[in-house]
Amino acid sequence: MKQAVFIQAGALLLLGSALWSLPSRAAQPRVVEVPAGPAFVKLPGATEITARSGQSLKTNTLLRTTKPGRMQVMLGNGRQFRMGGDAQLRLGASDVELLKGSIIGWIKPGTPHRSPFSIKTRLATASIQGTTVFLEFTDKQFKVFSWEGRVQVETSNGQRFTLNSGQQLLLDLKRQMDEVSGRLDGLESALGELGGGIVTPPTPGRDGSRSPRSRQQDEQEYDWEPPQPVTAQDAERRLQKSLLINGFSTPLETLPDIERELGVSAPAL
Repeated sequence: MKQAVFIQAGALLLLGSALWSLPSRAAQPRVVEVPAGPAFVKLPGATEITARSGQSLKTNTLLRTTKPGRMQVMLGNGRQFRMGGDAQLRLGASDVELLKGSIIGWIKPGTPHRSPFSIKTRLATASIQGTTVFLEFTDKQFKVFSWEGRVQVETSNGQRFTLNSGQQLLLDLKRQMDEVSGRLDGLESALGELGGGIVTPPTPGRDGSRSPRSRQQDEQEYDWEPPQPVTAQDAERRLQKSLLINGFSTPLETLPDIERELGVSAPAL
């Protein structure tokens, strides 16, 4: 009898160990906090509604804020981000796509290193592992800033950059587009002179090809410059004024790491 009990107990222990070792299913992504509106959620196939704390989300959900709106979201794998201002993004299964605006993303300290947390844009993708990263994407500029830790950035044309704590990758989109526009104006002017002062727009081909200006603007090779460190004064100013770091009811989980890495202090809550 005792032997049978021991055998049953051993079997239960083995079963429990097997179940414990199985990977747990990721939780459903959700809105953690909406400290200020306007902020909106558009689930796949649904109408856009006002975002609210605790709201469940799905893959391919569109999130949007307009000034002074802000919200914090947790993905199913525990990675979190805050977005605000005139921002819009799309949720992936384990990453996000920033369509425009500002976002700060991080991984909770002490989380085992698994797949990186990637924030994608049409210009570049920033990936972090145990890091805090800020991205800003507008018509005028694209900015990636490492608040603490290492950030890997890969551009749409295959260039790779590594940012360490306090470093920034900045692309002045307005300046570069103005330069491209100036070169195209000069090209069209030269073609006009060769043609007796008359420029006839090329007829689109059967393949739907467009004018040289349209093609060159779409195929623009951006002039990426290496990451540059920001000054301690600039980092302090950003930390003091950042609504994505300070404008929430709870401190950013990685704030102690940021203060230690950069030697700066955030305002007390």
